[in-house]
Amino acid sequence: MQNTYLDEYRRTTLRKCQLKQLSILVEMDKVCRKHHIEYWLDGGTLLGAIRHRGFIPWDDDIDIAMRLEDVARFVAAAREELPASLFVQTPDVEDTKEPIVKVRDLNSFYVEGGDDFSASYQKGVYVDIFPFIPYPDVSQAFTKRIVRGISRSRSILHKPHRYSLRAVAEFFWFGGKLLFCTIVWKMALAFLRKDRKICVVPENNGYGVVYATKDVFPLSSTTFEGREFPAPAHPDAYLRALFGDYMQIPPVEKRQIHAVFVAPELLRENAKDGETHQGPDGEKNA
Repeated sequence: MQNTYLDEYRRTTLRKCQLKQLSILVEMDKVCRKHHIEYWLDGGTLLGAIRHRGFIPWDDDIDIAMRLEDVARFVAAAREELPASLFVQTPDVEDTKEPIVKVRDLNSFYVEGGDDFSASYQKGVYVDIFPFIPYPDVSQAFTKRIVRGISRSRSILHKPHRYSLRAVAEFFWFGGKLLFCTIVWKMALAFLRKDRKICVVPENNGYGVVYATKDVFPLSSTTFEGREFPAPAHPDAYLRALFGDYMQIPPVEKRQIHAVFVAPELLRENAKDGETHQGPDGEKNA
């Protein structure tokens, strides 16, 4: 059954969610510029920048990318320098079942279909950071088969399972597939040149996409929501590798909002003089 009240709520809060995400990106950008950490707009965020000069109108997330070695540098600096309301969420700190670094806004609540409410990890509005590595110089078909094998197998193995014959079969089948694909991938990385291609780590590359390194570096810039942010060297080639004909607007039925529910702000911040707002203890504060 479709809940029209919830659908309308999601539509009316979408822009507030986008602006909250933009504010997170602005703070992240400050840290990256200060420490000379290269990053660039990625995925739907880059598509929005090129096609709409801002968010895709129905999009509710921000994706950026940076080299894997720069992710560690960013995490260390961001934990020291980002505002207290922002939390750097990493797999080693909170088990979110995703091998992705996120910067979360603690004064918000963002629920996706795969969220686990039995787990206590933070669920605020966020910006995703995708770690990129050099790829071996092999065919697109080979790369797609191996990295999709790694990504899909890992995803299935990390999903909650009930005890059953099927679960046991999946454990051995996808466990073996993950081991095989990982060994082949490491051998390719060890023996083949890696200066021509680049993409996100295989665990996150469910589509098997590969970019030419020359289409990413040196970085350029693009306008997103009225601000300048880093972008790949050749955004057109980058987006075509990811989306194909990216300028084609999808039909209405395919314009999906990711979140199931979003509360862009939990408590009012920076109230004007003379105003009151609800405090965390339920009392009114001047």
